[in-house]
Amino acid sequence: MRLGNLLQKFCSWLDGKTGQQSRLLARQISRRSFLGRLGAGIVGTSALPLLPVVRAFGDDQATDIEQDTQSCDYWRYCAISGNLCACCGGSVTSCPPGSQISPITWVGTCRNPVDDKYYLISYNDCCGKAACRRCSCHRTEREKPLYFPSRNSAITWCFGETSRSYHCTIALVLGESKSPL
Repeated sequence: MRLGNLLQKFCSWLDGKTGQQSRLLARQISRRSFLGRLGAGIVGTSALPLLPVVRAFGDDQATDIEQDTQSCDYWRYCAISGNLCACCGGSVTSCPPGSQISPITWVGTCRNPVDDKYYLISYNDCCGKAACRRCSCHRTEREKPLYFPSRNSAITWCFGETSRSYHCTIALVLGESKSPL
C-alpha cells in the first residue's frame, strides 16, 4: 500500500508541475506563436535525417594502424576497383569537394591485419566530376561474377545522381563480419 501512496503523490506532484508550467507558458507566449514554434520544431526535427552524417554503422576507425590510405595495399581496398578518393582530394570515407556520393554501392569483406577480423566494407563511387585518374586500383579478392552485381566492382555505380560521371571511390566500414563472404 505504501507504493500506491508514493505513486499517487508523484502523480499529484507531476500534475501540479505540468499545470503550473503550462499556465506560465500561456502567460508568456500567444497561442499562434506557440503553434508556429511547435510546427517549426516538428519540421526541423523531420529534416534531421537529411543532414550529412557518417554513413558507416560500425566503428569506422576499426582499429586502424598508420597505413598509407593512398596505396592499393591498404586493407580496406581488398575489393575496390577505381580511383582512390584519398588521392583525389577526399579521404577513405569522404568524397572530394564538388562530387556527390552515389547512393548505390557494392560491398566487400576485408580482413584488418591489426585485429585479424573481417569487416564489411561499402564501396561508394563519388560522382559529378571528371575521373581523377590518380591511384587507380583494381583488387578483386572475393569478388563475385557480374551476374551478382551487388558484389561486383566492374560497374560504374553513379546511378541515381544528376551526373553519372565517375570521379573516385571511397571505402566505408559498415561493421564487423562473422566470416569472409
